[in-house]
Amino acid sequence: MARRINALASWLHTLEPEEVAAILVHRRDVADRYIRTLKDLATQLTDSDSVHAVEDTLDQGALDVLGAIVAQGNLGTIDTVCAELRCTTTDFERAFAQLEERALAWPDGAKLIAVNSVRANGAQRDQLTPRPRTPRKRKASITSPVVAAMSTVDGVARLLAHCEQDSFDARYTGGVATVEIRRVARALRVTDGVLRLWLELAVEAQLIGIERSRLLPTKHGDDWLDSHPGVRLAALVNAWRRMDWRPEPDQARAALRDYTGAAGLALRRTALERFSADEAFTDTEELVADLVWEQPAVHDPRATAAVISEMESLGLVAGGALTPLGTAVLQSGDVQAAADELMPPAAEHAAFQTDMTAVVTGLPSPELSATLNLVADLEDNDAARVWRLSAGSVRRALDSGLSADEVLKKLQAVSEAPLPQVIEYQVQDVARRHGHLTVTDVASCVRSEDPMLLQEIAKAKRLGSLKLRFLAPTVLASAQPMAETLAALRRAGYAPTGLDAGDQSIVELVERRRAPARGERRPDQWWRTELDDLELTQLAIRLVEQERPSVGRGTPRANAARTLRDQNVFLHDEEVLILASALVDGSRVEIKYAIGPRQLETHVITPAKHLEGVLTADCEDGSMREFAIGHVRKVAVPA
Repeated sequence: MARRINALASWLHTLEPEEVAAILVHRRDVADRYIRTLKDLATQLTDSDSVHAVEDTLDQGALDVLGAIVAQGNLGTIDTVCAELRCTTTDFERAFAQLEERALAWPDGAKLIAVNSVRANGAQRDQLTPRPRTPRKRKASITSPVVAAMSTVDGVARLLAHCEQDSFDARYTGGVATVEIRRVARALRVTDGVLRLWLELAVEAQLIGIERSRLLPTKHGDDWLDSHPGVRLAALVNAWRRMDWRPEPDQARAALRDYTGAAGLALRRTALERFSADEAFTDTEELVADLVWEQPAVHDPRATAAVISEMESLGLVAGGALTPLGTAVLQSGDVQAAADELMPPAAEHAAFQTDMTAVVTGLPSPELSATLNLVADLEDNDAARVWRLSAGSVRRALDSGLSADEVLKKLQAVSEAPLPQVIEYQVQDVARRHGHLTVTDVASCVRSEDPMLLQEIAKAKRLGSLKLRFLAPTVLASAQPMAETLAALRRAGYAPTGLDAGDQSIVELVERRRAPARGERRPDQWWRTELDDLELTQLAIRLVEQERPSVGRGTPRANAARTLRDQNVFLHDEEVLILASALVDGSRVEIKYAIGPRQLETHVITPAKHLEGVLTADCEDGSMREFAIGHVRKVAVPA
């Protein structure tokens, strides 16, 4: 290992500053570390984690060349590698240039050497993989993504409704089994992949959680359902940006738990970055092939195609081009405003039919949903939402304390046209029978002004569990509490109402089960803040120039100032001159020295020696310390 590091350091010594700067641009993680000499740089460039990370940025051609160099035991030459890969010198030089500018391989005389920790020995091929055809493009045309986006938003709403009304079980070890995914997908009439996307989006957006091995909506989900379409879409898009799971459409895998690091983040980001708002790809299959060749460590045909489908379903891409919403995501713009602009207003009215249904085209507003959910039951949730009114659903509205006239008024307010007479008759008929029976708690009592009705109820075998007995011709006692008695009578076809001790109707509110949300993960930083190109260039110049023999010219103070200027980009010219004078004269200076992010120490020192960017100095406490010139932030003459 040490021999390979020395070989790399020797090669670095032959490079010009701009060439070292090019390496640092591709290896920014190394540039962030403490580097004093080119030998230090060579040591850091061979770090296995750093090497593996930069390997993932190579295209397939560069991986092929790297694999051939490793396979030939670092004894191969340009001719032997070209012969093994059956490629031209031009193709080899293009690929090898990637390896050089990342310091993964370099020439040592005629031989080609690769770093020790490289993984490319498993990528050996007998032919250099040619780049696929450049994806064809055309001028982008206006293609609205609203249908796909509405379908996804509505699909997640359907999933939340299914989780509340029917079982959707999670494994005791966490996640959701593939067999359960397939069962629910059949129930919702979608493919497994589509349901998996809806589920992952809903969980990432905290709309669904797991409670006792069952998926249930969360309180965030209730708020999401009560919001307008643009707000709903923006929440799903922001959740998509945080998803780190890698889609595997052709492989069975459980949902929610099988995360594989940040592979999914890089896959989604790099795929989105290839799209443009001005030009559209004529064939996304060509784009997929190009992405797979360009970055095989991140992309593969199935996963990349699936991610492009995700982007289309969320309205980020349409017709092979970036939409305004996709542009907002890519440029970290106002996603909420773009989603509001994309999604049409929510439907405020429903079409009531003579078959006792209410049809809503598009996404209903929260007010419309609340009214229809109160008086009717959601029956169909596909392209158009269909609610059906029944005696039971109308009774539910009357149980909430509304009168028949108030129910009809609410329905008329959300109807596109006058209500059909059959719906008015249904509401009025249920209202006439509503409240004929009242229930109070003894455990509970059943009362009615009609003694014959109570006789009928007392003899009903289906109500045997209540153990009804007469307290008076118009009063029956029940052995069960009021809630159980009400439920049993309703199952038997009666329409009782509950009364409190003051003979006032009780408005029954059924508490819905809700699961706790997983908790939002920290929003992904698509790229981290690192040294900028100017700072990298300054570092490269310092590393190269300090180890090259220089011709002394000018005064010692001027020479020291010139060297210090190359080694520190933070100090002003007057501060550089103060420090240079102290180096030449041996006088005392006060410095502020960086010891961490936004942390400075103050020292009064007497410089003793300056070598390779490190200042050795005597401190006031009698100790001798070394200070890296690049970490000095302020210099002043001590008071």
